[in-house]
Amino acid sequence: MESNFNAPRRDEPNADALRIRKAIGQSIARARQDANLTQESVAEMLGIGPEAVSRLERGVGSITAERLVVLAQMFGCRSDQLLLGASERPEDQAGALWAMLDGLSITDRDFVLGSVDQLVAHLRRRAEKNRV
Repeated sequence: MESNFNAPRRDEPNADALRIRKAIGQSIARARQDANLTQESVAEMLGIGPEAVSRLERGVGSITAERLVVLAQMFGCRSDQLLLGASERPEDQAGALWAMLDGLSITDRDFVLGSVDQLVAHLRRRAEKNRV
């Protein structure tokens, strides 16, 4: 099975690595906000400065597995939820969507799914139009 992922050189991250870092950072920021925590409070609990938390959330630099697990525990979520948004696999992206729907009422979930359905139909029509 061939992969589209290009491993970055140790001295310089490539576009894939930067995209992954940014996606994980966005997941961390979203989970922190959902847990009603500030960057400052997370920094204090981790024993680091608020700027370091900001860098994590912006995807500047990389994060260790240990720190990812600690953050997930702090935010009351599963550690894989912080990673799913970085994956290009449809199965993982579906998991990320599932995590976003968790906690919503059935009415709100139906609304979100209807909106996604319309958006996907629009994007498919646009892609088909561009192929012609």
